[in-house]
Amino acid sequence: MATALFDTPALIDGFGRRIDYVRLSVTDRCDLRCVYCMSEHMTFLPKAELLTLEELDRLCSAFVGLGVRKLRITGGEPLVRRDLSVLAARLAALPGIEDLSLSTNATRLAKHARELRAAGIRRINVSLDSLDAARFKRITGGRLEKVIDGLMAAKAAGFAPIKINMVVMKDVNEDEVEAMVGFCIEHGFTLRFIETMPMGDTGRSATDHYVDLQTVKARLAQRFELLPGVMPGGGPARYVQVAGTDLRIGFITPISQHFCATCNRVRLSVDGTLYM
Repeated sequence: MATALFDTPALIDGFGRRIDYVRLSVTDRCDLRCVYCMSEHMTFLPKAELLTLEELDRLCSAFVGLGVRKLRITGGEPLVRRDLSVLAARLAALPGIEDLSLSTNATRLAKHARELRAAGIRRINVSLDSLDAARFKRITGGRLEKVIDGLMAAKAAGFAPIKINMVVMKDVNEDEVEAMVGFCIEHGFTLRFIETMPMGDTGRSATDHYVDLQTVKARLAQRFELLPGVMPGGGPARYVQVAGTDLRIGFITPISQHFCATCNRVRLSVDGTLYM
């Protein structure tokens, strides 16, 4: 809704937060089956219920007219949607858009990295929960080498920053935290650790694998000198920088340290539902 508090029309939610960031789901489908996200046998929306690329473009244009300046393309896995680069180019060209980014599992990124970069996407987030191929297979049902190939293609294409998202799970991958830090230092990636959240059918067992990221941060502090750090773009992560490196590590803590009061974003699902 419009408000006289700002020079341009703005979206202000019921808690007085100004919304300038939209997460845009372009599909509910995914080519992985991460244990904390999707059940093995999923039911997806019929194609007739999905917003077309033209409708997604039109909605984003309306959001931009209300003061939204940042768009993130998400899924499911967005790269399973045909002609995604066409949509990305349209969104990047919207007057007022300052940042267009992508969340992906990177399994198809080796094929599409250059065209997506040319379309106007500048930043990407990649889900990567393990550097061990067998463990990665158990967590996601997919092949680790495809993700690594995608990451290297994104790096070569010039995306920056490339953020690695690792959901830390007790008795699953908690022992790989230090290895992931080393991997990101080696390749110049940003790293974000995420707490599991008990949401939906697959999330009911999340409490069994929950790790308080404050304990992870304390563990890392015993090995690395952690300095206060920031990353542009706001967002829910609290960052530190590893001294002597360019690595920034973010901690996304929906359970141990709530960040709802500072949320500046909404999510639009591929069927047109808006989630605050």
